[in-house]
Amino acid sequence: MTRVALYARYSSDNQREASIEDQFRICRERVERERWQMAGSYHDAAISGASLIQRPGIQALLRDAQEKKFELVLAEALDRISRDQADVATLFKYLRFAGVTIVTLAEGEISELHVGLKGTMNALFLKDLAAPRPIAACAGGWRKGRPVVGFALATAW
Repeated sequence: MTRVALYARYSSDNQREASIEDQFRICRERVERERWQMAGSYHDAAISGASLIQRPGIQALLRDAQEKKFELVLAEALDRISRDQADVATLFKYLRFAGVTIVTLAEGEISELHVGLKGTMNALFLKDLAAPRPIAACAGGWRKGRPVVGFALATAW
Protein backbone atom coordinates (compact mmCIF):
# COMPACT_ATOMS: atom_id res chain seq x y z
CA MET A 1 0.00 0.00 0.00
CA THR A 2 1.33 3.43 -0.95
CA ARG A 3 2.19 5.61 2.05
CA VAL A 4 1.25 9.26 1.48
CA ALA A 5 2.29 12.54 3.07
CA LEU A 6 0.00 15.53 2.61
CA TYR A 7 1.35 19.05 2.22
CA ALA A 8 -0.64 22.29 2.47
CA ARG A 9 0.30 25.96 2.59
CA TYR A 10 -1.28 29.36 2.55
CA SER A 11 0.80 32.41 1.98
CA SER A 12 -0.44 35.46 3.82
CA ASP A 13 -2.42 36.95 6.64
CA ASN A 14 -5.08 37.83 4.03
CA GLN A 15 -5.94 34.14 3.82
CA ARG A 16 -7.42 32.07 6.59
CA GLU A 17 -6.20 29.16 8.68
CA ALA A 18 -9.10 27.08 7.35
CA SER A 19 -7.38 27.14 3.96
CA ILE A 20 -4.96 24.49 5.20
CA GLU A 21 -7.78 22.30 6.50
CA ASP A 22 -9.63 22.73 3.19
CA GLN A 23 -6.54 21.60 1.30
CA PHE A 24 -6.08 18.62 3.62
CA ARG A 25 -9.76 17.67 3.32
CA ILE A 26 -9.72 17.44 -0.48
CA CYS A 27 -6.39 15.60 -0.40
CA ARG A 28 -7.75 13.09 2.14
CA GLU A 29 -10.67 12.41 -0.20
CA ARG A 30 -8.15 11.44 -2.90
CA VAL A 31 -6.22 9.26 -0.43
CA GLU A 32 -9.43 7.40 0.45
CA ARG A 33 -10.45 7.01 -3.20
CA GLU A 34 -7.04 5.57 -4.12
CA ARG A 35 -6.91 3.44 -0.95
CA TRP A 36 -3.53 4.90 -0.03
CA GLN A 37 -2.25 4.91 3.55
CA MET A 38 -1.83 8.24 5.35
CA ALA A 39 1.72 8.56 6.65
CA GLY A 40 1.61 12.17 7.83
CA SER A 41 0.69 15.74 7.04
CA TYR A 42 2.83 18.84 6.86
CA HIS A 43 1.87 22.48 6.51
CA ASP A 44 3.16 26.03 6.52
CA ALA A 45 0.74 28.79 7.55
CA ALA A 46 1.03 32.44 6.48
CA ILE A 47 4.39 31.76 4.83
CA SER A 48 5.24 32.73 1.25
CA GLY A 49 5.87 30.03 -1.31
CA ALA A 50 8.78 32.07 -2.64
CA SER A 51 11.39 30.13 -0.62
CA LEU A 52 11.80 26.76 1.05
CA ILE A 53 14.35 27.95 3.60
CA GLN A 54 12.13 29.36 6.35
CA ARG A 55 9.26 26.88 6.05
CA PRO A 56 9.34 24.36 8.91
CA GLY A 57 6.62 22.18 7.37
CA ILE A 58 8.40 21.61 4.07
CA GLN A 59 11.70 21.12 5.90
CA ALA A 60 10.15 18.38 8.08
CA LEU A 61 8.65 16.78 4.96
CA LEU A 62 12.10 16.67 3.33
CA ARG A 63 13.68 15.10 6.45
CA ASP A 64 10.95 12.45 6.64
CA ALA A 65 11.28 11.71 2.91
CA GLN A 66 14.95 10.98 3.48
CA GLU A 67 13.95 8.60 6.28
CA LYS A 68 11.60 6.76 3.85
CA LYS A 69 8.44 7.47 5.87
CA PHE A 70 6.34 7.77 2.68
CA GLU A 71 6.50 7.14 -1.06
CA LEU A 72 4.24 9.93 -2.29
CA VAL A 73 3.61 13.60 -1.47
CA LEU A 74 0.10 14.84 -2.25
CA ALA A 75 -0.78 18.54 -2.44
CA GLU A 76 -3.61 20.56 -3.92
CA ALA A 77 -1.37 22.14 -6.58
CA LEU A 78 2.32 22.58 -7.31
CA ASP A 79 2.19 26.24 -6.28
CA ARG A 80 1.19 25.13 -2.77
CA ILE A 81 4.55 23.37 -2.54
CA SER A 82 6.54 26.30 -3.92
CA ARG A 83 6.23 29.18 -6.35
CA ASP A 84 10.00 29.53 -6.77
CA GLN A 85 11.24 27.85 -9.94
CA ALA A 86 14.62 26.81 -8.51
CA ASP A 87 13.02 25.51 -5.31
CA VAL A 88 10.48 23.43 -7.27
CA ALA A 89 13.31 21.88 -9.29
CA THR A 90 15.43 21.23 -6.19
CA LEU A 91 12.52 19.74 -4.27
CA PHE A 92 11.56 17.53 -7.22
CA LYS A 93 15.14 16.29 -7.57
CA TYR A 94 15.57 15.72 -3.82
CA LEU A 95 12.29 13.80 -3.49
CA ARG A 96 12.94 11.74 -6.61
CA PHE A 97 16.36 10.77 -5.21
CA ALA A 98 14.58 9.69 -2.00
CA GLY A 99 12.16 7.57 -4.07
CA VAL A 100 9.21 9.89 -3.46
CA THR A 101 6.73 10.90 -6.15
CA ILE A 102 4.91 14.25 -6.08
CA VAL A 103 1.23 14.21 -7.05
CA THR A 104 -1.09 17.20 -7.01
CA LEU A 105 -4.84 17.32 -7.43
CA ALA A 106 -4.49 20.05 -10.06
CA GLU A 107 -1.65 18.65 -12.18
CA GLY A 108 -1.52 14.92 -11.41
CA GLU A 109 1.86 13.21 -11.12
CA ILE A 110 4.58 15.83 -11.36
CA SER A 111 7.23 15.30 -14.03
CA GLU A 112 10.18 17.29 -15.34
CA LEU A 113 7.75 19.00 -17.74
CA HIS A 114 5.63 20.28 -14.85
CA VAL A 115 8.73 21.44 -13.02
CA GLY A 116 9.88 23.45 -16.04
CA LEU A 117 6.56 24.88 -17.22
CA LYS A 118 4.68 25.33 -13.95
CA GLY A 119 7.88 26.49 -12.26
CA THR A 120 8.23 29.23 -14.88
CA MET A 121 4.55 30.19 -14.63
CA ASN A 122 4.73 30.38 -10.82
CA ALA A 123 7.91 32.46 -10.98
CA LEU A 124 6.18 34.89 -13.37
CA PHE A 125 3.20 35.04 -11.01
CA LEU A 126 5.53 36.08 -8.16
CA LYS A 127 7.17 38.69 -10.39
CA ASP A 128 3.76 40.10 -11.38
CA LEU A 129 2.63 40.09 -7.77
CA ALA A 130 5.59 42.27 -6.79
CA ALA A 131 5.23 44.69 -9.73
CA PRO A 132 3.61 48.11 -9.20
CA ARG A 133 0.03 48.29 -10.37
CA PRO A 134 -1.30 50.89 -12.82
CA ILE A 135 -4.29 51.52 -10.55
CA ALA A 136 -2.76 54.84 -9.48
CA ALA A 137 -2.98 56.05 -13.07
CA CYS A 138 -6.67 55.15 -13.21
CA ALA A 139 -7.27 57.07 -10.00
CA GLY A 140 -5.63 60.22 -11.39
CA GLY A 141 -2.31 59.46 -9.80
CA TRP A 142 -0.28 59.48 -13.02
CA ARG A 143 2.71 61.61 -12.13
CA LYS A 144 5.56 61.01 -14.55
CA GLY A 145 6.35 60.34 -18.15
CA ARG A 146 4.11 60.19 -21.14
CA PRO A 147 1.03 58.02 -21.47
CA VAL A 148 1.46 54.61 -23.04
CA VAL A 149 1.12 54.66 -26.84
CA GLY A 150 -2.54 54.58 -27.78
CA PHE A 151 -3.71 56.24 -24.56
CA ALA A 152 -4.23 59.87 -23.69
CA LEU A 153 -4.46 61.49 -20.30
CA ALA A 154 -7.97 62.53 -19.38
CA THR A 155 -8.21 65.74 -17.40
CA ALA A 156 -11.77 65.09 -16.29
CA TRP A 157 -14.13 62.15 -16.14
